[in-house]
Amino acid sequence: MDNPPLILASASPRRLELLARIGIVPDRVAPTELDETPGRKELPRQLASRLARLKAEAVEAPGALVLAADTVVGVGRRILGKPTDREEARRFLELLSGRRHRVHTGVALRRPDGSLGTRLVVSVVAFQRLTTQQVEAYLDSGEWQGKAGGYAIQGRAEMFVRFLSGSHSNVVGLPLFETAQLLRGCGWLRP
Repeated sequence: MDNPPLILASASPRRLELLARIGIVPDRVAPTELDETPGRKELPRQLASRLARLKAEAVEAPGALVLAADTVVGVGRRILGKPTDREEARRFLELLSGRRHRVHTGVALRRPDGSLGTRLVVSVVAFQRLTTQQVEAYLDSGEWQGKAGGYAIQGRAEMFVRFLSGSHSNVVGLPLFETAQLLRGCGWLRP
């Protein structure tokens, strides 16, 4: 029996690259436009799970599998989204400097029958204490743009990471082990 088409509900080139690493090429990419504003008192893990589910449900694709994910960086209860400008990115990096934070990724897979499989993956990352020069050089690179928490672990910011517990691919934006488990669970990915 043929597999149903796989739709990736994300415009993230990083998620496409991560899937390609494990030999998965979606049949179509269908990014969704959602209001990603956290709800009042919503915690980072709740936001990541909610947005992944909403993205999977938002794609019109009868008969297809729809894979969606959302990554949220949290420092305690505080959510660090994608910085809107250089100053906000600076504040994020200064907040992350010398401390641990959590990266939460919600993954949702909508099956052709409409049922939803979900996972929430949390990784703990600790940055070294950053100097003003390190922060400015990173901001100058522009790599912070469009990245949750204002950094990309798969780029220059990896040199700031003194500790990582959990999934590296999760911090990049898609936990590959859990994604593969969801796809295996519905029979799409074998073995």
